[in-house]
Parts: sequence; structure tokens; C-alpha cells
Amino acid sequence: MKSFLKRSLITGLAVILAAKIVSGINCTPEGLILATLLLGILNAFVRPVMVVLTLPLLIFTLGLFILVINALLLWWVGHILGNNFTVDSFGAAFWGSLIISIASLVLNSLTNSGDSRINLNPGKKPTRPPKDDGGPVIDV
Repeated sequence: MKSFLKRSLITGLAVILAAKIVSGINCTPEGLILATLLLGILNAFVRPVMVVLTLPLLIFTLGLFILVINALLLWWVGHILGNNFTVDSFGAAFWGSLIISIASLVLNSLTNSGDSRINLNPGKKPTRPPKDDGGPVIDV
């Protein structure tokens, strides 16, 4: 539950940042909370289905089509929530989702939550499990 709240807060901060930077995204405080929750639900349930359905495009574009999927999800959140959270165009949704993705990646890396893929502590060695002399092990 603590991890979910931390990721929701990070997503909320990223959505605020996107609303401040991108002129086509507008939100009220209530809309921000609803948009964060709805975006989390869509990312958990709808996004994996979209990724599987568009797998050939994802492979062909070397994963860049995921930006279009993220923009569609943000655009849908704007259409679902109406006046509390508005996304004027697909272009605004694209730039907003790009900002949300980058901000979430950086904030998740700084707080060590989510699946951050940036190592901000390069000097820190990864910990290894203790040796188990129970049989042959291939360590790759």
C-alpha cells in the first residue's frame, strides 16, 4: 500500500508538471486527483492489452510507439473526466505524456520506487546472495 501511494504521488507530481508546461492540458485540484487515479488504473489494465495488440508496431519502431500509447491513455483520461481535467489535442497529450514519463522516471529513481531503470548511485555495488554450496551454479 505504501508503494502504491508513493507511485500515485509521483504520478500526481508528474501530471502537475505536465499541466504547467503543456498549454493544452488544464486541470483542477479535484481533476488532478481523479486523473492520477484513472491514469493509474488505465496503465495497469488497458496499457498491457494495447502493448500486446500493437506489438508489431512496437518492434518495428524499436519501442517508440509506446509514446503514442501513453499519449492515447492521457487523451482518454481528458475525455473521460471532462471539465475537471482537459486535454485539448493529441499533440498536447503526446507532449504531456512525454513529460509525465520523464518526470516519473526521474522521481522514481530518486525515491527508489517503481521500476526505475536509472542507477543514480553508480559506485554502489549490487548485493549478492550468500554462497550456497548445495550444487553447481552457473553465474552469468
